[in-house]
Amino acid sequence: MSTLQTEIEIRFSDLDAYGHVNNATFFTYLETARVKLFQERFAELMQRGILFLVVEASCRYQQPIGLNDRLLIDVRTEKIGRSSFTLGYRMHNGADTTFAQAQTVMVCFDQNRQKPTELPEDFRQNLNSATESSPVPE
Repeated sequence: MSTLQTEIEIRFSDLDAYGHVNNATFFTYLETARVKLFQERFAELMQRGILFLVVEASCRYQQPIGLNDRLLIDVRTEKIGRSSFTLGYRMHNGADTTFAQAQTVMVCFDQNRQKPTELPEDFRQNLNSATESSPVPE
């Protein structure tokens, strides 16, 4: 499956005492990439009260990220269930360095009914096509 890619700007405030991006900040970067995907592709669903909540997140750190590094995040759909889906992420520099690989398990939540709900069929189709299309424009 193809991926959707976005570039993340590294800020000086993202660095820790060792001079590289703090490990907790990696999750903020993942959130930024995920929000861009959802805003670009699924804004209408969210306006209808359908939310997508993170219920599990993991990250395997491979290389530190420095202030002057280029950071790209590839987002892809790894699994689609009845009411949940898994997104995979690769954080890299666009060349041969992978900084980290991560996953989030997302659950579809009906804000109006205040409970998890089945993934809408149009969302399932759009989720697959969103991560099989070209990168999100900056």
